[in-house]
Amino acid sequence: MKKIRITDIADKYRRGERLTMITAYDATFARLVDDAGIDMILVGDSLGMVIQGHETTLPVTIDELIYHTRCAVRGAARAMVVADLPFMSYQASRTQAMLAAGRAMKEGDAGAVKLEGGVEMAETVRLLAAAGIPVMAHIGLRPQRFHQMGGYKMQGKNSVEASELISEAKAFEEAGAFSILIEGVAIETAREITEAVKIPTVGIGSGPYCSGQVLVIYDLMGFNPDFKPSFLKTYADGYKLVTDAVKDYIADVRDGSFPSERHGVHRS
Repeated sequence: MKKIRITDIADKYRRGERLTMITAYDATFARLVDDAGIDMILVGDSLGMVIQGHETTLPVTIDELIYHTRCAVRGAARAMVVADLPFMSYQASRTQAMLAAGRAMKEGDAGAVKLEGGVEMAETVRLLAAAGIPVMAHIGLRPQRFHQMGGYKMQGKNSVEASELISEAKAFEEAGAFSILIEGVAIETAREITEAVKIPTVGIGSGPYCSGQVLVIYDLMGFNPDFKPSFLKTYADGYKLVTDAVKDYIADVRDGSFPSERHGVHRS
């Protein structure tokens, strides 16, 4: 089975195909979304919230991210796996960024890396791209700046913010990023960004006019009934599916119907 690379993503973009991306963190979900035909799997630092139970993405380490990337890569025979670079694994210096991204590629076997930033990160992206590391740049709502931004707030809601985001996108394109993730940006601004660059944009919470979309698999499956942001569409009632199955298991164990003799092996 042919592995998707950034050249394939570029070809799909040039043909006008909408790109699909899912955030997943382990081999099982990676295999499932890969079997379904997803283009890209993002191993996001959102694992800090979804998997580890933190309130933000900030506590995630590069070692943890690499571990989960390796897991996802084992499950993905076809999809390209993109490794997120977590908070303070790349901001201190361009050398630090090179080492973190290199580890994600060498130890995590990622096909690309993603980093958050504005124009101040353009030269870092240029350095990574020159070293042969494919980079997806992340603009708009940047979870790693949770405290600075005052929480998870929509971006690009006025002409000044829109102009800044367009400049950031162009700077990343010029620096060699193969794609731009646009998170939490006003619909009109996300559309203007997408039209301003000649590389694919992948949106989350940024409306329908990006080149592709990304959702977290746990959100898409509806595992958390309390998480209902306006941008999310759930495609299953995963919460009910799992809790009903576990309730049935509990009942079977308590009434003695599981396990039965057919669930074991007799001695010879």
